[in-house]
Amino acid sequence: MIIIDRFEGSLAVLETDDGMINVERSLLPENAAEGDVLVYDGSWTVDTTATEQRRERTRKRLKRLLNKTDKRGKND
Repeated sequence: MIIIDRFEGSLAVLETDDGMINVERSLLPENAAEGDVLVYDGSWTVDTTATEQRRERTRKRLKRLLNKTDKRGKND
């Protein structure tokens, strides 16, 4: 899986299974954003389904984490 970690000037920093790589931002789709899952098949495209699934998993994890924190805080 390849994920846009961040943008640094004209570069996109991508997180891959093997580490981080830099790609010219101009090679990515105009609508590409941090956190998007990318697919490369000669050109870069955003995998909108995988991106939304990943974001939903992240939202659920954050909600569980915040609920645990709230419960701990209430018990103290």
